[in-house]
Amino acid sequence: MQADYKLLIFDWDGTLCDSISRIVEAMHAASDASGYPRCSDEAVKGIIGLALPQAIGVLYPQLDDAQVVDFRARYADAYTALDASASPLFPGVREALEGFREQGYRLAVATGKARRGLDRVLKAHGWENFFDITRAADETQSKPHPLMLEQIMSHCRIGREQSLMVGDSSFDLLMARNASMDSVAVGYGALSLQALRQYEPRLSIEAFDELPAWLSQSR
Repeated sequence: MQADYKLLIFDWDGTLCDSISRIVEAMHAASDASGYPRCSDEAVKGIIGLALPQAIGVLYPQLDDAQVVDFRARYADAYTALDASASPLFPGVREALEGFREQGYRLAVATGKARRGLDRVLKAHGWENFFDITRAADETQSKPHPLMLEQIMSHCRIGREQSLMVGDSSFDLLMARNASMDSVAVGYGALSLQALRQYEPRLSIEAFDELPAWLSQSR
């Protein structure tokens, strides 16, 4: 029996926003500027969802703290330049989220982005005050730790049995599992559905507009 969800929590990059290619390009630019060999596109996609310091540590475990700080600054410069015009939302996202709001769902974002970057893209899309709450990686624990989900649920006063996490990375789904809540895997972002199904999402989708139809079955 499908749960009666009341709180929908979304990852940003690769779930709501078509920004994966820019993240990969910015990571390659930071590698070039730092004099480190580039990681493969697939390796970079595999760390999307982590907070940036942790992501850099996975890709370049040999770096010390000072080198990570320097690399992080180079990545931020490269990504900001690429994101001068905000990455577009995936097809159907705006309409679906506005529909969810009209139906009475509480909406939230749980992202590996830093607060400054998240605020910038929310403003670019006219969503400064759209979500009930947003949590960024530099103000809480990085995914897959469940803290940001726990903070969101606490703020909204909605329990885990009525909350749903929607994401495109293993870290999104692991975070949901660690919070003992249901998840939806999307296969158009960082990882394929084949890679994500091992985390046992309640639903796997290849287009965002599949989500409203599925949720409507519980209402």
